[in-house]
Amino acid sequence: MTKITTAQALRQVQEDLKKNFDPTKKLVTICAGTGCRGYGCIKVKEELEAEMKKQNMDVEVRATGCFGFCEKGPLVIIHPEKIFYQQVKIKDVPDIVSKTVANGEVLEKLLYRDPETKETVLKEEDVPFYKKQLRLVFGQNGMIDPTRIEDYLIIGGYTALAKTLSEMSPEGVISEVKKAGLRGRGGGGFAAGIKWEGSRRAHGSPKYVIANGDEGDPGAYMDRSLMEGNPHSIIEGMIIGAYAIGASEGYIYVRNEYPLAVLHLTMAISAAKEAGLLGKNILGTDFSFDIHINKGGGAFVCGESSALFASIEGRAGEPRAKYVHAVEKGLWDKPTVLNNVETWANVPLIISRGADWYNTIGTEGSKGTKIFSLVGKINNTGLIEVPMGMTLREIIHDMGGGIPNGRKFKAVQTGGPSGGCIPENLLDLPVDFDKLYEVGSMMGSGGMIVMDDKSCMVDVARYFLNFLQEESCGKCVPCREGVRRMREILDDICAGKGREGDVDLLEHISTGVADGSLCALGGSAPNPVLSTIKYFRDEYEAHIKDHRCPAGVCKALITYSIDAEKCTGCMLCSRVCSVGAIHGEKKRAHVIDDDTCTRCGACIESCKFDAILVK
Repeated sequence: MTKITTAQALRQVQEDLKKNFDPTKKLVTICAGTGCRGYGCIKVKEELEAEMKKQNMDVEVRATGCFGFCEKGPLVIIHPEKIFYQQVKIKDVPDIVSKTVANGEVLEKLLYRDPETKETVLKEEDVPFYKKQLRLVFGQNGMIDPTRIEDYLIIGGYTALAKTLSEMSPEGVISEVKKAGLRGRGGGGFAAGIKWEGSRRAHGSPKYVIANGDEGDPGAYMDRSLMEGNPHSIIEGMIIGAYAIGASEGYIYVRNEYPLAVLHLTMAISAAKEAGLLGKNILGTDFSFDIHINKGGGAFVCGESSALFASIEGRAGEPRAKYVHAVEKGLWDKPTVLNNVETWANVPLIISRGADWYNTIGTEGSKGTKIFSLVGKINNTGLIEVPMGMTLREIIHDMGGGIPNGRKFKAVQTGGPSGGCIPENLLDLPVDFDKLYEVGSMMGSGGMIVMDDKSCMVDVARYFLNFLQEESCGKCVPCREGVRRMREILDDICAGKGREGDVDLLEHISTGVADGSLCALGGSAPNPVLSTIKYFRDEYEAHIKDHRCPAGVCKALITYSIDAEKCTGCMLCSRVCSVGAIHGEKKRAHVIDDDTCTRCGACIESCKFDAILVK
């Protein structure tokens, strides 16, 4: 692409691209995010292209970013009819091309089928998973090729940047972001505009802007999909932020485990520089700004701001005391604005459409939309983008399709490993920063892990404490020793060694860890424990007083047996038992040797007659 030297020239390029775009022309888009790549979408794309060529058809097959409905990949959409196909395999390609693309014939077997009504759904927007979403930030993922800057320009990309540099002062940009009420999407929910204002006023130069794409939460992959699918939206937001605070240099801190995100960001930065949208004298102005990519080493604690700065500087990723503010002394002790990638992607929308428009979305204290990863014991797993204030019930039952295998919902953990577990009686809670905090949880970066009635809440708390103990940098005593001691107590409770007073002790230690830790990892580490004690105290008491795990999870507190009336003697359970604990003859009820049984659960999974009992 030739260099774009003015805002007017950018508008002309966009208009020229739109003239060459025919919305009635056939187009096949296929999700090519990491999830669908795991399902083999690249081979499906190659087969589609080969079949088009074989059938003499001039139809583009476009690999795009993640569509969100990861449970049903690979996902394919036929345009302009917007026919939505899911779980597409290579063997389906000839029919897709010869019947759907060539003749508009719909292949019923590839349509989404509602699990309750059994009715098929033709278009993406009519699938229950998508129906209540408001995909402002994530919505373009399914249309653009993230490796082509032209695709971003044709949907209005960099229009907000042109408006910023040609029509707005730095103070005007900050005022608009403040007026919009944009809060950081990385966890803390701090007002982005106030952060920017503090950095602009701070003394010292150079100043920096940083996009945090570290995303180490278990089950979370929103930032990854945004970086993979629409990298220019993040870059554009960062350039606008840099102009607002007076920065000339920026960094995108990405997990090294995200190779596709790194590749697409690298390509996007290069393309933006070539087009004159990044680097020296952007769009012919005297404003210059450059972006570098820094790959993290896999430490969860480097998602914390000061630990992230240390990592970029080449030091160990350890946090520092919070009385030193990043807006004044951040990277290399210079004024720095750090926001997560989703926050930056919101900025072009605010500048293009205005703060007044943005204010119409969300709740009083939480504006806009939020992308969540919906995972766990739920029928429809994937990424959703919803307006702030949507209830947990709508998210879990309407979009997520409820709990699989007819099981009962028990809890949802929000906010990553440091978030809280929210019970069924709070399902009508509106999801925003403040409401989640009020019930002992947090927004975090947007992970949602759904649990059914077979989840032991004591074991869940132990799992997250174990994760946090391993990921603690060990710099401060409250986090290093407090989290370890809490995890040891939970180990004892799950092993049937819990004692009276353990719950009170957990609450006491939690206070010390939360109040005394240097960073948010330790400060929020007690949340899984405190929330499970608050809402599921009866399970703790059952473990300690009755030496019983109500969910049948903690191996030391359960026994396996076989219901003789249900057992048909099919011998499947005995074949899968690795320790030979199941005995019996063919077509006769089997028995389990409790002394040999390791409670691995393989027999339960293999039994087709629900004959294995857990007590």
